[in-house]
Amino acid sequence: MGIEIGRWIVLCFGLFFIVVSGIMLLTPTSARATLRKAGSTAFINYAEITLRMIPAAGLILVAENSKFPDVFKIFGWFMLLTSFILYFVPRKLHYQFSNKCADILLPIYFQLISPFALLIGLLIIYSVY
Repeated sequence: MGIEIGRWIVLCFGLFFIVVSGIMLLTPTSARATLRKAGSTAFINYAEITLRMIPAAGLILVAENSKFPDVFKIFGWFMLLTSFILYFVPRKLHYQFSNKCADILLPIYFQLISPFALLIGLLIIYSVY
């Protein structure tokens, strides 16, 4: 049962990457604006961190039944541990970091990296099905 739930979570995670790749390719300014919002309010900050933990747990749950168990375990645990660490990073520091990244990442860069997000999403889905 837990593995099946994990598979659905990971499937949604892969679909999320695919949708984000489309947003990055077609509307890079909205992707950049979304990046600027990371950590902007307490709700957004902690919701973002908490939501990251769901696919992290899914990756860990299905790791042994995936095509790349070590990659899934490492990536899942990395996401989970960094999420816990982010709970203790001051929100304003997180917000400043996301804005600094948004300043560096011009819309054209979002478009250039969008194929990688698509590839990651497809690989995630392929790995569990």
